[in-house]
Amino acid sequence: MTRASLLVLLCSALAAGCRESPAPGGKPLVVASFFPMYDFARQVTADRAQVISLVPPGVHGHDWEPSPQDVAQVRRARVFVYNGAGFEPWVDKLIKEAAGSATVVVAASAGLTVARTGADGGTDPHVWLDPVLAKGEVDAIRAALERGDPAGKSAYEAKASAYAAKLADLDGRFETGLRDCARREVVVSHAAFGYLTRRYRLEQIAVTGLAPQAEPSPAALAAIVRTARERKVTAIFLEPLVSPKLAETLAREVGVRLLTLDPIEGVTRKEAAEGIGYLELMARNLQSLREGLGCR
Repeated sequence: MTRASLLVLLCSALAAGCRESPAPGGKPLVVASFFPMYDFARQVTADRAQVISLVPPGVHGHDWEPSPQDVAQVRRARVFVYNGAGFEPWVDKLIKEAAGSATVVVAASAGLTVARTGADGGTDPHVWLDPVLAKGEVDAIRAALERGDPAGKSAYEAKASAYAAKLADLDGRFETGLRDCARREVVVSHAAFGYLTRRYRLEQIAVTGLAPQAEPSPAALAAIVRTARERKVTAIFLEPLVSPKLAETLAREVGVRLLTLDPIEGVTRKEAAEGIGYLELMARNLQSLREGLGCR
């Protein structure tokens, strides 16, 4: 039996229960695809809804695929939130399998200008790393929540407005903090930071493309080493939740230190337990960039 057939059979068997079962406590259930969408949704819903993330803590967003249980969760949800722009390649199939439910589905990046990258014209989905674009995603999530739960409209508007103010403050801190730096080249293992670097007039130098699992050719790695030396970079930025070997090799070849720059595609179990959110992770990114770029 194929995976698709199994999903269909499972959801058919559970259809009535999936449609009718409320979230625990009678609150609307909001299902998000992965961490940034989860955090944005929980900031807007506060305690009015139960928000869960399909991708669990400790798992990289690029490395995950839905199970039949995840399909059932989406069928139960009042609202399903995903980023779009190609980050969740499994999402079209998931939505199709959960079709027929009353779930409001929103691609948070749908109303934003998404960058094209590479000769194949692919899209860069990492819009949440730009605080200005993150505000657009939050607004899309708010609108979806209002459609799924009209009685909560005023509450969602108030929470979204308060969070938008925090994102505006974050944008201001990045703008000020990265204005006067000794260098502007950000050398990273994979090209997740295009929106962030463009917003604050930095230059992303990535060893691999949009997929962190990709292995660079020896020629590509040598070219990055040469560029890093020519530009006199003093740090290579390592991201969590992926193997550090590539970044460690690059730092060793260039003769510089390693710092962390988080694409916020997931959180560690420890961060999840501590309630660490997008704003805190972005503040860490700003501190790391300032240190690595020699900002005053």
